[in-house]
Amino acid sequence: MAHHPRSIVPSRRTPLSGSQRTLATAQLVSAIGDGAYYTSSALYFTRIVGLSPTRLGLGLAVAWAIGSVAGVPLGHLADRRGPRGTAAALALVTSVVVASFLVVDDFLPFLVAACLYATAQSGLSAARQALVGGLVPEGERTAALARLQATLNAGLAVGAALGGVALTVGTREAFLAAFTLTALGFLATGLILLRLPAVLPAVPAVEARPANGAPGRGRGRGQGRDGGFAVLADRRYALVTLVNTVLLLRMPLLSLVIPLWIADRAPQLGWLGSALFVLNTVGVTLFQVRTARAVTGLPSAARAVRQAGAVLLASCAVFALSAAPVPVWAMAALLVGGAVLQVLGEMKQSAGSWQIAFDLAPADRLGQYQGFFGTGVAVARTAGPLLLTTLLLDGGGPGWLVLGVLFLAAGCAMGPAVRHAERDRSTWLAPAPATAPLAPAG
Repeated sequence: MAHHPRSIVPSRRTPLSGSQRTLATAQLVSAIGDGAYYTSSALYFTRIVGLSPTRLGLGLAVAWAIGSVAGVPLGHLADRRGPRGTAAALALVTSVVVASFLVVDDFLPFLVAACLYATAQSGLSAARQALVGGLVPEGERTAALARLQATLNAGLAVGAALGGVALTVGTREAFLAAFTLTALGFLATGLILLRLPAVLPAVPAVEARPANGAPGRGRGRGQGRDGGFAVLADRRYALVTLVNTVLLLRMPLLSLVIPLWIADRAPQLGWLGSALFVLNTVGVTLFQVRTARAVTGLPSAARAVRQAGAVLLASCAVFALSAAPVPVWAMAALLVGGAVLQVLGEMKQSAGSWQIAFDLAPADRLGQYQGFFGTGVAVARTAGPLLLTTLLLDGGGPGWLVLGVLFLAAGCAMGPAVRHAERDRSTWLAPAPATAPLAPAG
């Protein structure tokens, strides 16, 4: 993949390139479909299909566990076959799988479809990241990903509103219309991605050999003996991924834990759960790009993640105060204050982790490394709900403080983990000089 020295990288304030606009359009379209699906799927499968909540939760846990494993091989496929075609194909597969939900009528077909959905989503995420790596100059990637994240949140908000219509109507036809919207969204995403310039497959690094032609004694970091899944042997990158996964436990808070927390302690504030979700979405849409401007390299990325840990601790402390016997208006104010701090911590953690995930990955293995880093999302989706509901709903205020300390510890650990992973960057083998440049679309 083409390398762009930081010294000639244009300002983050420069207009979006054509490729970045196309990526943003694809992100927006798929996010609208995702928003409709996430809003309506749980009630569709329980009320219309007839699955019990327990079976639904079990099926989703199994599906995302499988999806977390699929990210690396599908990311490797993107590296070797080209990320544009791989991403487009996985978007089309997602469209077909979502369409299959329209005819699911029992647990086993649901489980199969859910596993295919999670697998395709994990692979699509890895391939898209590799596509960003191939189309966006190195120094602009974090800013580009911030714009894509803002676009994602805007699309989710629109899709959630459309899914809310299906929830309000409540008929089978209304739910099926929401699923059809999702399937069409991913179909359109695949077609839009094909309009991007093709990023030709990366040329794997070759083993370093001394001048006498004898086999080299060491391999570049990220290089496998057979050019395979080298990331699985990269313990330093695995440590960074683990630290980031701890911070990603914030993900189920607004979508699951906070609504349950409110229902248990102030049922009259039930509407506030949705309002806080909207607050988060709007906050990321408006301020993620601005927050990401402070991240320009590994030191600033590690600093942003450390700050995120501190802010998330403060957020948890404010949420813990809402466990006290306070008036309803005071509880509402505390919940809003905690949510504002949470979205600030989320934006800092996201910006820092994007930079870290790319900068510590070999240029010829962006797909599989991004796929591995993305397993943190699947783990948070799989283990987070059970862990956090037990810790917070049963533990109350002290449970919130424990979670906050965990966030702070992870944020502080990221800097040493990054420096440890960066130590041998000079020994990485650069991609072979024949690494293919971007080819024109067509």
